[in-house]
Amino acid sequence: MIFLKVFAATDRGKVREINEDSCAFIPPDLYVVADGMGGYAAGEVASAMLVDAFRGMFSDAVHEHGETVLLRAIQAANSKILHAAASNEARKGMGTTVVALQHTETTAYWAHVGDSRLYLLRAGALKLLTRDHSFVQDLVEQGTITEEEARQHPKKNLLTRAVGVAENLIVDTGTSTIKAGDIFLLCSDGLTNMVGETAICETLQGESSDKAQHLVNLALLAGGLDNITAIVVECDEK
Repeated sequence: MIFLKVFAATDRGKVREINEDSCAFIPPDLYVVADGMGGYAAGEVASAMLVDAFRGMFSDAVHEHGETVLLRAIQAANSKILHAAASNEARKGMGTTVVALQHTETTAYWAHVGDSRLYLLRAGALKLLTRDHSFVQDLVEQGTITEEEARQHPKKNLLTRAVGVAENLIVDTGTSTIKAGDIFLLCSDGLTNMVGETAICETLQGESSDKAQHLVNLALLAGGLDNITAIVVECDEK
């Protein structure tokens, strides 16, 4: 089984002055989305540093696969961002989310920190594989607020975990089998805060010539209040 189609799109949105998101397809089998934070330029630097760390570790066509290697890449990026922030006052407090997906012919591996997300569409059902590391997600799981209230909560952008913020970083990882027809979506919260899962599911199942750009366009039409990034990976049989 192979990944036949890959779509990627990013946009600064209608409000932000710059795009602090970074994303990459690192051939032959790695995908990364990062959403930077920390003010003008600093967030952009942090997300770019994270993607560069992945490029450095996965630059060869033949490389390791699995949760452990993704974990190492994120931990390496964490150290580099912490060092860069400590050595430059203008970049103090910068950090980034990350969601990374890697695959073999039968298995997908992922790693995740923050509120960027990984979805799997299988047989018409959309499943969120990651858990947001955010203040409002904690409230939802405690039963304090509903999912809908979380979407409108004034502290919905407050993260409880990010790359480049603390030395002892906890990274969530996981695996998923791959079946023909599976579609994976990696995205920043600039998409999910603007576009509901029903519309995401419809787009991924649709006939758009570029599903990632279509999702970004939907977020822009909804207001584009944040940077927006999406990578769509479609799987099929050889």
